Amino acid sequence: MTILNELDSTCGLFDEELTVRFRESIRIDNEVRKIKGLPVAGYDDETQKAYLEYPDGRREHVGR
Repeated sequence: MTILNELDSTCGLFDEELTVRFRESIRIDNEVRKIKGLPVAGYDDETQKAYLEYPDGRREHVGR
């Protein structure tokens, strides 16, 4: 039985580096979705509602 420590489970990367890589992957995915004409999900802090933003800039609030 192999016991993994925290560094083994994250391939030796620190939390800060994983956070940077995660945010960059989301940014790239959003750009790809816009190029393909697909909506990007977002959250409006002021209205506290989720929305879909389409490549033409229009936003549709989703949910209740």
